[in-house]
Amino acid sequence: MQRTKVKELLTGAEVGKEVLLKGWVRTKRGNKFVNFIAVNDGSTIHNLQVVADAEKFPEETLKDITTGASVAVTGELVASQGKGQAYEVVANTIEVIGKADPEAYPLQKKAHSLEFLREIAHLRFRTNTFGAVFRVRNTLAFAVHKFFNEKGFVYMHTPIITASDAEGAGEMFRVTTLDPINPPLTEDGQVNYEEDFFGRATNLTVSGQLEGELAAMAFSDIYTFGPTFRAENSNTTRHLAEFWMIEPEMAFYDLKMNADLAEDFIKYIIREAIEKNRDDIEFLGQRLVEEDKTRPQNERQEMTLMEKLEFVVNNDFERVTYTEAIDILVNSPAYKKKKFQYEVSWGVDLQSEHERYLVEKHFKKPVIVTDYPKDIKAFYMRLNDDGKTVAAMDILAPGIGEIVGGSQREERLDLLVERMKGVGIEEEALWWYLDTRRFGGCPHAGFGLGFERLVQFVTGMGNIRDVIPFPRTPQNAEF
Repeated sequence: MQRTKVKELLTGAEVGKEVLLKGWVRTKRGNKFVNFIAVNDGSTIHNLQVVADAEKFPEETLKDITTGASVAVTGELVASQGKGQAYEVVANTIEVIGKADPEAYPLQKKAHSLEFLREIAHLRFRTNTFGAVFRVRNTLAFAVHKFFNEKGFVYMHTPIITASDAEGAGEMFRVTTLDPINPPLTEDGQVNYEEDFFGRATNLTVSGQLEGELAAMAFSDIYTFGPTFRAENSNTTRHLAEFWMIEPEMAFYDLKMNADLAEDFIKYIIREAIEKNRDDIEFLGQRLVEEDKTRPQNERQEMTLMEKLEFVVNNDFERVTYTEAIDILVNSPAYKKKKFQYEVSWGVDLQSEHERYLVEKHFKKPVIVTDYPKDIKAFYMRLNDDGKTVAAMDILAPGIGEIVGGSQREERLDLLVERMKGVGIEEEALWWYLDTRRFGGCPHAGFGLGFERLVQFVTGMGNIRDVIPFPRTPQNAEF
C-alpha cells in the first residue's frame, strides 16, 4: 500500500478507505480499552489522530508508542467522533519503526523555550513552531524562483569563493589551504598567498552582486539566490555569520524601476505564503498573541501576524527620500523627548530604531527610503546630480527595519573609478568589473534581500537564529 501524507488525509482523502500513514508520535493518551495517538509527518501543522483498540495490539507494542517514536499505521479513515479534528484513523496494524526513550527524548509535551530549542536544533523541526517556520521558509524559497522565472530572469550561480570584497567592509572569512602554524612568508614577513591553493588571498563571499552585474550585461535580467557569509562579531537577534541572499540585477533599469520590482517581489512571495501556509501563519500568529500578553499594553502589536501580511500585500509602500526621513525623525516626539539611543542628523546612517520609527509609528506601513548620502553607501552606487547623494534605496519593514538594500549602479566609468579611488580600491583589483563599463555599458540597477529577514517578517519570529535550520553565529557552529 502506498503511504498517504497527513495533509492529504486531512484535506481530501476518501472516508472509509484503508490508508497507510507514517510519521512521528506527538502524544499518546488513553486507557486500558483504547489509545489515542497523535501522529505528525511534517506535511502540515495538524496531527492526525490514530485510534488503537487495546485488545488488537500487543502490550509491548503499545508501550513502545511514545512521544518521538516513528510509526507506520494502516487503518480505515473515518469521520472523527471527537472535537478538534475532522478525520481520524482506526488502526488495523501499528509498527513501531524507531523507538524514542521517553526518559531521554528532550521534546516532551510541554512548552520549551526558543533558547533551549536552539541547543537541540537537530530535533526542533519536530515542534509545531519550527515545523510551521520551515514550511513557510520552503514556500518563500520556491516563490522566489517562481517570481523571477515568470518575469524571464536568468538564474545565475555566483561564486561562493571570491577574491573581492563587494561590500568593502572587510568582514570576510578567509579560505586557505596553507599551514595555519607555519604558513609560507614573503621577504617582508607577510603570508605568501601566491603559494596558496588559488595563488592569491580568497574569502567566502558576502555578496554575488558584482558577478551578477557581469551577467546582467549579457542577459539583461538575472538573479542570484545563494549562501553568503560575514565575519561580523555580532550577537544580535538580526545577524548571522552564514545567511542566504536574493540579488537580482537588471540592465536598463533606473532607481524607480528597481524599487517597483522590489515592492512587487515582496508582495508576490508574501502572497504565496498566505495562500499556501495559512494554517502555519495563523498558528505562528496565535503564538505572538500569547507572547504579547506578557508585554506592557503600549508594546503590543496593533495587528495580528496575518493582518500585517495582508496589509503589506494590499497597500502601496510609502516612498520618501533620506532627507525627508531625517526631517521626520528630527521633528518627531521620540527625538524631542530623547527616546532615540542614536543621534539623528543629515549624513548619519539610519539605525534600526530610526527605521522602525518611520515604519511602525509614522507611516504604519513598509517604507522605501531613497537617495542616501554618498559617504555612507557603497562605491558602486550611482552619484546623483547634487553630488552629495547616490541613487540608493532601502525597504524598511515593520518589526525588523531594513529588509532590502539596493541602488542604481554607477555605469559611468570615470565616476566609478574616482569613487573607487576615494575608498581605496585599486583599479587592478576590479578590472573585470570596470570592463562592463568600458564595453557596452548601460544604466542598470539591482537589490539584495536577506532571505532570513524576510522569513522573520513573514513568520513573526523575533530572532533570526530561529528561521534558519542551523544558525552560524560567533562561537557557534554546532550541528
